[in-house]
Amino acid sequence: MGSTCSFFFIIILLVHLPFLSLTTAQASLCRTSCGDIPIKYPFGIDDGCGSPYYRHILVCSDSGKLELRTPSGRYLVRNVSYSERHILLTDPFMWNCQDSDNFRPTRPFSLDTSTHFSLSPQNEYLFFNCSEDNVIIQPKPIFCEHFPDRYCASYTSVYWKDIGAPQPYDQVPEYGIRVNFDIPVTTRCLLCEDRVKGGGTCGFDTQTQSFLCLCEKGNVTTYCKDHSIAGHNRKIGVIAGAVTGVSAAGALGVVAGVWYLKKVRATAPVTCGVQSNENRLF
Repeated sequence: MGSTCSFFFIIILLVHLPFLSLTTAQASLCRTSCGDIPIKYPFGIDDGCGSPYYRHILVCSDSGKLELRTPSGRYLVRNVSYSERHILLTDPFMWNCQDSDNFRPTRPFSLDTSTHFSLSPQNEYLFFNCSEDNVIIQPKPIFCEHFPDRYCASYTSVYWKDIGAPQPYDQVPEYGIRVNFDIPVTTRCLLCEDRVKGGGTCGFDTQTQSFLCLCEKGNVTTYCKDHSIAGHNRKIGVIAGAVTGVSAAGALGVVAGVWYLKKVRATAPVTCGVQSNENRLF
């Protein structure tokens, strides 16, 4: 009976193999927004979209809220500026004016150093109810790197928002954490996004993380309206032919499997642990 089960699962694998290959090769277009926040390169909320440097960094929740993943947790994204290359985050644990003298337990905010994110120098950090014996106040930015979560009751972050007014009144403080990001621009991505060349979406292979231009009719390594697209079609045709061959082999395997199981059924009426005719596969 064990050999029969193994043979049966091999047949199932042969039948589904071409469909799995086609599913892997076919990719849906990327979502362009999460709630009211636009999602553009280098970011993506679907795997394979955007730059691999920011893979699995942004998450769109079921309620349509964009969140940033960091080693210290998830943080709500208030805004993304692609022109100024920064993200504005909200930390629900940090102090605000409504808290008054109620210093809630906090957690240190941190970024993954392997990503292309960095804390903006426009952030100002305030620490509350700190221990004078354990915290050394230094008038230097390096103080922020030594976040005294064990010696201060709470903290808050204020960034300077540009409101477009004449200097020196062009900036106002607002609560939040401003995180800067890099945009890894490549020639291939610029060609891919060029509307004249098809207006594709920059993405990557989820297995190799190599560049892909995501188009409505499939994925290419150049751009959607590449003049050598016929060559891509020929390659796809070869792949399709191989898939057809595998499908034919799978069909022959199914026929042989059915014949084999019919032969075995006389001596082994129970197949793969199925105990009744109602739920038996063969």
